[in-house]
Amino acid sequence: MSFMQIGMPFVSFSLGLTVACQAGKGGGEVRPPAVAGKFYPESASVLRLAIEKFMQDALPAQAREPLAIVVPHAGYIYSGQICADGYSQVRNRPYDIVVILGTNHTAPGLRKIALYPGGGFRTPLGTAPVDGEIVSALLAANPDCKADAAPHAHEHSVEVQVPFLQVLFPKAKIVPAIVGEADAALFNHFGAALAQVLKGRRALIVASSDLSHYPSAADAEIVDGKTLAAILSLDPAVLHAAIQAQAARRIPNLSTSACGEAPIMAAMAAAKAMGATGGRIISYAHSGDLPIGEQERVVGYGAVVLGSGLEPAKEAAPVVPAVDRHLTPEDKRALLALARETISRYLTTQMVPLPRGFSPAAMEQRGVFVTLKKHGNLRGCIGRMIPDRPLATLVGAMALQSAFEDPRFRHVALEEVPKLEIEISVLTPMKPVSGPGDIVVGRDGVLLQKGGRSAVFLPQVAPEQGWGRDEMLDQLSLKAGLPPGAWREGARFSTFQALVFGEA
Repeated sequence: MSFMQIGMPFVSFSLGLTVACQAGKGGGEVRPPAVAGKFYPESASVLRLAIEKFMQDALPAQAREPLAIVVPHAGYIYSGQICADGYSQVRNRPYDIVVILGTNHTAPGLRKIALYPGGGFRTPLGTAPVDGEIVSALLAANPDCKADAAPHAHEHSVEVQVPFLQVLFPKAKIVPAIVGEADAALFNHFGAALAQVLKGRRALIVASSDLSHYPSAADAEIVDGKTLAAILSLDPAVLHAAIQAQAARRIPNLSTSACGEAPIMAAMAAAKAMGATGGRIISYAHSGDLPIGEQERVVGYGAVVLGSGLEPAKEAAPVVPAVDRHLTPEDKRALLALARETISRYLTTQMVPLPRGFSPAAMEQRGVFVTLKKHGNLRGCIGRMIPDRPLATLVGAMALQSAFEDPRFRHVALEEVPKLEIEISVLTPMKPVSGPGDIVVGRDGVLLQKGGRSAVFLPQVAPEQGWGRDEMLDQLSLKAGLPPGAWREGARFSTFQALVFGEA
């Protein structure tokens, strides 16, 4: 199983998928789903549950009068929680119309704004009807708009927003629009036309955009912070300048700071024309923050709300010095709950939770093992010795790997999850020792290395098995693919300790 195959943030669209359109009840062709089963689940029940789970974890609303939101459009397994944070700003509102401003990934010749002229967008949840009246009004109000279904055929940036809208606003109609390029005259005229056409209507504007593509996690956090801050200005020129400034820095592997620059600018112009006075960054994450992501190459995701009546921003909690950070009983319970929820949610929704809301101690970089037992017997155990990511993120990652990638066991099944007992071992840094005599059974975990082979036991393994030091090292040699007793000559040893806690 490869978790990276599901909802890859680096996949833009599928060229190999060809499907026939069908007529909609309201007239016009219905666009079939192009990325169901790739960017989001193709099962209606799984898809609905995934969105409901994301919305349960979403951050609360911060604007009394929201007019537009900016949300990401990568695979739900990566960006779904940030997307839900954006939609949380507008849920429970009686919208009749949602204008979805999509990014142009698939039509290189598009310079204008392509409005979908058909009857609806179909997803596994059914068909979201297109508001033909608003489409016609936009075509009449703005010569830069054209009725063109072709750019929509394989474009995912509009499609991935539709299931959220179907769950949250089942009675609303949609206006799918792909903004061709980031041209000042284009988005200013379109923004004014949108404000004019939507006046007096209960309408929401959704700009669909991911942020930085492919830099390291550290670089992404800097670049994306500048991009998000520029969006709050409600001035498209400020956003464009910020994106150009980041490009001029020649940051390694940075291919774009916002793949949806044009739709964001159009949303900014429209929101301002409709009375927006400011914006608020709701949440941010990148693919490396997820248990399935990596830190070396990431894609950034942000949720922003534009409107009026924004609540004052809350000040960030002061950072506690590292020396004072210890895992509390609450931290341990939260980490254990995260491990269980990660396994359960992957099995039920094909998604994973975004680790957040943890204490500074739980977000320190620490090595960790996650052990699964069933009826007291080992069911999976995988860990990472090198602390290259926050502890909570690694707990989620190791929970997945213990459940699905331990080669000694078959994959954990959903019906097994209630029977699992989860144990977490948080590691101290590894220290080389001179030989076996420095190893204390019950206190030390041990890493054995010899001839290009290696194996590790956690501190609790030997006492649980009733092994003395020599027997433990024999078993460790076998685990490394070496004969018993191989540890007696030419082997190198490192030890570590572990804070062990479990559900029991």
